[in-house]
Amino acid sequence: MTVPSVPGTADRLIESTRELLWERGYTGTSPRAIQQRAGAGQGSMYHHFAGKPELALAAITRTAQELRAVAEELLAGPGTAVERVTAYLRREREVLRGCPVGRLTQDPDVMADPVLRAPVEETLGWLRGRLAEVLAEGLASGELPPHLDPDATAATVVAVLQGGYVLARAADDPGPFDRAVTGLLALLPPSPAAVSLPRSRKPPQP
Repeated sequence: MTVPSVPGTADRLIESTRELLWERGYTGTSPRAIQQRAGAGQGSMYHHFAGKPELALAAITRTAQELRAVAEELLAGPGTAVERVTAYLRREREVLRGCPVGRLTQDPDVMADPVLRAPVEETLGWLRGRLAEVLAEGLASGELPPHLDPDATAATVVAVLQGGYVLARAADDPGPFDRAVTGLLALLPPSPAAVSLPRSRKPPQP
């Protein structure tokens, strides 16, 4: 019989900070709120972390790593370039909560701190680069039209994705996000030569 593991205090503190940063931002995430949500005392928190900035960095870094892992699983999966990009854009999301990484760009305290800003900037840069790689594969295989610029298109994908979150939150409705993604995908038509090629099986949605 396998006994389920119980998260340690440090892990609970990081997870609590991740949730609170997503919900309240850096200023609204007080050490007391973190301790209460994690079920940890002040002594335990400062035993593992020097203070709120160090804990916030651990939380942001974990969130960034998670986003990369989810994106990579879909972008490196089976299917054509457009199918893989579609799988990533159409994956299940908590749209009305916003992107846990993208929302940090709207937090002035995070953006003002080079250390806290670094994993946010690096992750969004990685995502643009990874999308560009997938689109370049589609270009090389003849799936996408030759005029397509992988780098510019990847930047557009990330911009529409983040903008879609903002529009959905403003309307309190995921509809604007879904429509933005649908419109974006319509801008990725196959090349004339690829229309006659057999399509690979579309990967299942997560």
